Amino acid sequence: MTARLARLPEWAWLAAVTVLAAVLRLWNLGSPRALVFDETYYVKDAWTLLQLGYESRWPEGADEGFVAGDVDAFLDEASFVVHPPLGKWLIALGLGAFGAEDPVGWRVSMAVVGTLAVAVLWLVARILFRSPLLATIAAGLLAVDGHAIVMSRIALLDNALMLFALLGFLFVLLDRRQSRERLERWMLRCEKHGRPLDWGPALWARPWLVAAGLAFGLATAVKWSGLYFLAVFAIYTLVVDALARRRAGVPFWFSGTALKQAPVSFLLTVPIAAVIYLASWAGWFASDDGYHRRWALEAGNAWQGPLAWVPLDLQSWWHYQVSAYNFHVGLDAEHGWASPAYEWLPLLRPTALYRLYSEQGENGCSFARCEQFISTLPNPLLWYLAVGALGFLVWRLLRHPRSWRAGLILTGVIAGYAPWLLYPSRTMFQFYAIAFEPYMILALTFALGAVLGRPWDSEFRRGTGIRVVIVVLALVVLLSAYFYSIWTGMLVPEPFTRSHYWLPGWR
Repeated sequence: MTARLARLPEWAWLAAVTVLAAVLRLWNLGSPRALVFDETYYVKDAWTLLQLGYESRWPEGADEGFVAGDVDAFLDEASFVVHPPLGKWLIALGLGAFGAEDPVGWRVSMAVVGTLAVAVLWLVARILFRSPLLATIAAGLLAVDGHAIVMSRIALLDNALMLFALLGFLFVLLDRRQSRERLERWMLRCEKHGRPLDWGPALWARPWLVAAGLAFGLATAVKWSGLYFLAVFAIYTLVVDALARRRAGVPFWFSGTALKQAPVSFLLTVPIAAVIYLASWAGWFASDDGYHRRWALEAGNAWQGPLAWVPLDLQSWWHYQVSAYNFHVGLDAEHGWASPAYEWLPLLRPTALYRLYSEQGENGCSFARCEQFISTLPNPLLWYLAVGALGFLVWRLLRHPRSWRAGLILTGVIAGYAPWLLYPSRTMFQFYAIAFEPYMILALTFALGAVLGRPWDSEFRRGTGIRVVIVVLALVVLLSAYFYSIWTGMLVPEPFTRSHYWLPGWR
């Protein structure tokens, strides 16, 4: 049986984990029939985007009517919305397909996004580790993790941010290999024709780097935190370029990277990211009544002096961006489920998105008291092992500075996590961590690969490693089955829900 499984083609493993992810995300997607947490904003915003091209306001108490099917009670007055439109346009695709009256329509887009993320992570891990087995382990872990499941079953924006950032990561990985090969070919040509090496080449033909800029632009068009990925991976690619030039023997490798390649890399990534971000506002530009749409037309608002030539539409749009930035900077409102970034790794306060108690006989409850609970709590074993794996990667990188896989994975974690540590007093939530969870899983997969050992290790060493990994994966799957009820809001006896409160902040 094991031998037959090993002979399965790679696409079969990819298909298997993708189907598993789809089932866990799409099953009973319409439950609960309620606007969960910030769905109250994003679903209704997405619906008005689809109807008007901009987000409009709703009357007080509109949630109850919307859930009941009164989806056209929105007002003509524009609403001040501080996140870019792309994530809401994605939600709008589901609304257009299934209708705003059906909760499946609210959430199906993010379920598809979460499923695609599993497939993309398989491709990333396959290229990174050059092992179909490790690729399947990485994608399988994301498929069964509760944090990823919850964020795929609720219409929030962060899942889309995660997918686009992960695509950017994939393209950076592909560019790393391609640019190294092109540098080597350039070096051979120089040696063949006796040309001086000097600063090395300016590599313009880097389509994967352009694709990375596009992907990070899409991430930024969902949430501004996508800019962190663009900035961090821009630095990463320059560091990789500089090290590649040094290893290739380019005399002025540092200045060649800083003065010759850096401007080229900037032009290959930043303009396309900016264009993608601007294009995501097409509905706002096409409308006449979007928020701040006519700001520059009001007396005394239009820019004067050297910037007076800027079109008034762009002036109004820029004023909107500044207003949104000022809102984000000043956001420090208290919230019962707020969690600063330093609490995310120890899982001190996962976000409770939904809770409903039912007495016996209510809502199908057949016990003394039932509870429906949705928490963004990850699989605890998977998460804590991944945190430990980060430490292993840091140790590995310090001991083996050329361990580029460890460096790349840690760069993904840094891009998604480190910037939030700079704002300890800002209102934020644990589910923001979905943006860097794929790299946490890659770190764990890296560590599990080390446990499995190398082909030339002794039979005892390999056998022990295989047994350890099988036990770990089996425990992760069992724990996911145990926690699945609080990831999907299943109606279960209240004592069973309480049995999941392992830390005070989990209840």
